[in-house]
Amino acid sequence: MPAHATSFTYFPADVVPQAPEDPLFGLMAAYRADDSPDKVDLGIGAYRDNSGKPWVLPVVKKAETIIHNDPNTDHEYLPIAGLSSFTSKAAEVIFGADSLALAEKRAISVQTISGTGAVHLGALFLAKFYAGNRTVYFSDPTWANHNQIFSNVGLQTKTYPYFHKDTRGLDFDGMKATIQAAPTQSIILLHACAHNPTGVDLTEAQWKELADILRSRGHLPFFDCAYQGFASGNLARDAGAIRYFVEQGFELLVAQSFAKNFGLYGERAGCLHYIAPPQKGDQFTAQAVTDTVSRVKSQLAVLQRSEISNPPIYGARVASTVLNDPALFAEWEENLQTMSGRIIGMRKALRDKLEALGTPGTWNHITDQIGMFSFTGLNEIQVQKLRSDFHVYMTKNGRISMAGLNTNNIEYFVKAVDSVVRSTN
Repeated sequence: MPAHATSFTYFPADVVPQAPEDPLFGLMAAYRADDSPDKVDLGIGAYRDNSGKPWVLPVVKKAETIIHNDPNTDHEYLPIAGLSSFTSKAAEVIFGADSLALAEKRAISVQTISGTGAVHLGALFLAKFYAGNRTVYFSDPTWANHNQIFSNVGLQTKTYPYFHKDTRGLDFDGMKATIQAAPTQSIILLHACAHNPTGVDLTEAQWKELADILRSRGHLPFFDCAYQGFASGNLARDAGAIRYFVEQGFELLVAQSFAKNFGLYGERAGCLHYIAPPQKGDQFTAQAVTDTVSRVKSQLAVLQRSEISNPPIYGARVASTVLNDPALFAEWEENLQTMSGRIIGMRKALRDKLEALGTPGTWNHITDQIGMFSFTGLNEIQVQKLRSDFHVYMTKNGRISMAGLNTNNIEYFVKAVDSVVRSTN
């Protein structure tokens, strides 16, 4: 044995265990490997047109042409905080161009690696500087990555009840009770609209009631917004909860993604926004607001620099081109209505066809829910049978991506569901 060789490893198996396969990407791989002509992909959270194909938004194609023809286009590094023409308009999209927080310069916006990167950067910041209770409460169920992101940076995580299995709607009483009982100044993660994975959202009245609870307990809201404009087709409506909390004077964080509503999935364009609380007389002076914004901005830049140095430019450039041109912006809103409208149409068709067949159970929740995903109520055994017998792919908790349904496969899917529901419990 050579003199430099060793008989030990720095990373023995008991220190670095085998990680489980990511469930969603494993599902995607299984779907691709299936050679059945009848296979249906209802797992991936990406928009598909009525032919089941990815859809490049027409407005995005126009923006790409503008960028391509611009002789000043280059590939230089962006500043650490990102493309300012993108982040400033992204803030207007989420908070409203007439937001008092923007007018008072209480907002900080940092470009991130889509929504995941925004949640991560926010988590890093909270883990390092938050002076309150460092436990993050998020909904049960929630997007699978939430727990991993916050746990990875050393924050404690707990869940609050959200989905009521019997009604297949919101467990608002359970949600309120848990958040009310959480230690003061806890971090409360909230889905702004089109809750992932359930598709169940709070009403306007419920958001207001929840805001009162968070205020009374001194909790910090952290909104995750991946579907603005994609849920209802209306940007302002989908951001309503965030705008209300800002109007109420909350200090808060918002993770914003442009993957779904621009179709820029692989370009990873997003933002993390911080809103400082407004001036409150002698308790929190105008100078204190300015100082808080300056300090937070400086620390977010340090964290960003150590993580990715500076964000990618192309997706931000595409979004910026659209957001800064009134005509393109209006066309983007039309594209959003096309996507959200098709999904709403698929919800109605799915419910109507299940009810027409007399499929056991109630199916009103399909149209009560909103956004890309629906919690069907199908159990794990039924999901497995749909996959093995009918080549229908969805997550084991019964969540389906409504974008995967179209006029070509919905009849097949409905008959498959009807068969499975009748033959299994």
